Amino acid sequence: MGIFGLGIIATCMFIGCYLGNLLGAALGLNSDVGGVGFAMVIFILIQVYLRKTGKSLHPQTEGGIKFISALYIPVVVAMSMNQDVYSALASGLVPLIAGLVAVIIPIGLIPILSKLAKD
Repeated sequence: MGIFGLGIIATCMFIGCYLGNLLGAALGLNSDVGGVGFAMVIFILIQVYLRKTGKSLHPQTEGGIKFISALYIPVVVAMSMNQDVYSALASGLVPLIAGLVAVIIPIGLIPILSKLAKD
C-alpha cells in the first residue's frame, strides 16, 4: 500500500511538470517554470478533497507519502545548491564573493546575538 502514496505523489509531479513546461513555453522560456509548485498545490487539493468528502487514505499509503516528504526538502536543497554553485563559479568572482559575505556575516553575528539573548 505504501507504493500508492508514492504513485499519488508521482502523478502529481508528472502533472505539475507538464503544467510548468506549458507555463515556460507560454513565457517564451525553454524550461519548467514552477512544476514542483504546481505538483504540491495539486497534491494539497487532493488531500483537501479527500478530507471534505470524508474519505481518508490507507495508513500505509500515508506512510509512502511521509517517506517522500521526509526526503523532499533535502533533495530539493541539494539540487538547488548544485545549480547555484555551478552558476556562481561560471559567472565569475562577484557571485562567489556575495555568497561568502552572506555566510560570513551571520556567522560573525552569532556571538553578538547570543550575548543579547542572555541579557
